[in-house]
Amino acid sequence: MHIGKAIRLERIFNRNTGRTIIVPMDHGVTVGPIAGLEKMRDTVTDLVAGGANAGLVHKGQVKLGHRMQGRDFGCIVHLSAGTCLSPFPNVKRLVTTVEEAIRLGADGVSVHVNLGDETEGQMLSDLGAVAASAAEWGMPLLAMVYARGPKVSDEYDPEIVAHCARVGAELGADVVKVNYPGSREAFAHVVECACVPVVIAGGAKMDSPRDFLNMVRLSLDAGGAGLSVGRNVFQHKSCTRLVEVLNRVVHENMSVDEALEGYKDVA
Repeated sequence: MHIGKAIRLERIFNRNTGRTIIVPMDHGVTVGPIAGLEKMRDTVTDLVAGGANAGLVHKGQVKLGHRMQGRDFGCIVHLSAGTCLSPFPNVKRLVTTVEEAIRLGADGVSVHVNLGDETEGQMLSDLGAVAASAAEWGMPLLAMVYARGPKVSDEYDPEIVAHCARVGAELGADVVKVNYPGSREAFAHVVECACVPVVIAGGAKMDSPRDFLNMVRLSLDAGGAGLSVGRNVFQHKSCTRLVEVLNRVVHENMSVDEALEGYKDVA
C-alpha cells in the first residue's frame, strides 16, 4: 500500500483494532440543516470528546468543524452530492475533487453511488475516476453504495447488499459502506464478498439506541470494520456518552450489556 494512504487510514481507523467509528455530517446538502448539525463545531467537539475516529463532511464544512484544540479527529471529505428536492433524488454528482480535499487537509474522501438508478452508469464512472485519482495521491477512498431504483424492491436484501459492497471494492474503494442486511449471518456473507473493510450505515433515526447498539455488535461479530452512522449518533440526547459506549463495543469488544454499564441513560 502507498505509504501516504497507510498513514491517512490510521487517522480514520484505530490502528490497534482495525475498526472505526465514523460519523457522517453531510446531511445539510441532502436534507438541509437537521437537528444536531446546526452548530458544526459544537457537534464535532462532542463527538471527539466521546472518542469518535472520524467525521465525514462536505468541503464547505471542513473549516466549521476545525476546532484548533483538543484531540485529533480524522476528516473525510465527501465528493458527491444531491438533494431531496430534486426530481431525481437518487442521483449523486461530483461536486469537488481529490485534489481539493487534499488542500483542505482531508485524511480520506468518499463517493456515494446508488445502484439501480437510471443514472447509475455516470455514478459508477465517477467512482472509478475518483478511485484512480485517490490511488495516485495516496488518499483513502470510502464508497457509500446502496441499491435504490425502480428495479430494487428491497435495498436490504442480503444479495443486493453484497452486490453493493462488491461493486465498491471492484471499482477501487479502500472501504465500503453499505446497509446492514438484518442478520449477522447475512452480513458475514457481505463482508466475505467485499474483500475490503466494510462499515455499516445507520439509515433513518432508530427509536431505540439499544437496538442500534445491537446492530453494531452483530455487524462486528460478522467481521465488519465498524460503522459510518450519522443521525443515530449526532441526534442522540447525549451523543458524547453514546460514542463512549460505541467505543466500548467497537474498540474494546464489549457486549452491549457490558458497554452500557454505567451508561443506562444512553439506552
